Amino acid sequence: MQFDTKFVIVVAEDLANWQKLNVVSFLSGGVTASPIVNTGDRYRDASGCEYLSLCVQPIVVLKATREKLATFIQRANREQSEVAVFIQDMFESGHDEANRETVSQYSTDALPLVGIAMCGEKKRVDKVFKGAKLHD
Repeated sequence: MQFDTKFVIVVAEDLANWQKLNVVSFLSGGVTASPIVNTGDRYRDASGCEYLSLCVQPIVVLKATREKLATFIQRANREQSEVAVFIQDMFESGHDEANRETVSQYSTDALPLVGIAMCGEKKRVDKVFKGAKLHD
């Protein structure tokens, strides 16, 4: 199936595995809540049990240095693209309100980014995240 949009999450390559998984899960939830992302119907197994719907398109997970993440946020803002961010401090903050508070303490160019996610038109997403590598 072909999609007009692309859903990408980029994580800092120097994070511990548990941190990468945490960043990817939070960012995917943030982007999936945006109106551009489609979720399908609920799943049902042969026994009749129902399960929540999932995002209908693949999510590409990439890696980059923290310096590159700073470049990506600048590009996204220049393109006026909506993105989800995860900063280092959020590993310690503990809940959503505290996460928003910690982000609000930084100017854009000082955000200690460890992850960025975006879903949008393919060319725009590729332009924003040019230089990121496929996560292994």
